[in-house]
Amino acid sequence: QVQLVESGGGLVQPGGSLRLSCAASGFSFSTQTINWVRQATGKGPEWVSTISWVGDRTTYADSVKGRFTISRDNVKRTAFLQMNSLKSEDTALYYCDTVFRGVRLRGQGTQVTVSS
Repeated sequence: QVQLVESGGGLVQPGGSLRLSCAASGFSFSTQTINWVRQATGKGPEWVSTISWVGDRTTYADSVKGRFTISRDNVKRTAFLQMNSLKSEDTALYYCDTVFRGVRLRGQGTQVTVSS
């Protein structure tokens, strides 16, 4: 089954950290660019970060640059998003996605809530 499954979200205080995971199955993960996207309640999707299939190129939204780090382990077929110095405005549903054979694949997401 072709799917992406996110995990690692939760409730964290401002200034805290979380590490999200995106586990892939059913397709050639190691040849796919992977994106992290988030969507806050009542708002549209916001692109967060992208990593190339080799992992040698990464890009970030200005809102997370310097605080978030995207990475991947092609052997484990998993992508990660390390989130540090979290702020309340980072609260959102985070999901990973990719385009495989012209079809956008997206996981169900993992909720991140930053609150004291």
